Amino acid sequence: MFKKTIEYTDYNGESRKEDFYFNYTKTELVEMETSKLGGFKSYLETLLSSKDNPEIMKVMKQLILGAYGEKSPDGKRFVKSPEISEAFSQTDAYDKMFWEMCMDAEKAADFINAIVPQDLTEEVAKMSENASNVIPMSRDNS
Repeated sequence: MFKKTIEYTDYNGESRKEDFYFNYTKTELVEMETSKLGGFKSYLETLLSSKDNPEIMKVMKQLILGAYGEKSPDGKRFVKSPEISEAFSQTDAYDKMFWEMCMDAEKAADFINAIVPQDLTEEVAKMSENASNVIPMSRDNS
């Protein structure tokens, strides 16, 4: 889990300093990694080197909002939903974070590294290797 403290001004003109939380489960990361040919990490590296700014901004938004959630009071769950992500996207805190990531490649890389572990590609490769060794069981429908 990645915690980011953001200072911002709310729409009542009040200065605020709040902690925001971002997390991807291992399942979500594997789904992301396998969603792109060659892996999501490779896709990000290619995208960043392409300098395709509109696409970079679109992916950054997806990464931020996809990782954003709220911890349950008992700490057992990290709750994410389209409504929670949308509510966050409507704050000045999100605006500050988004522009910080878009304007500072190092901060964007730090964020991505915090939510996408470096060893994920290796784990996915191991999973793919293991999956190819599994023989699917057939069902006898008689």
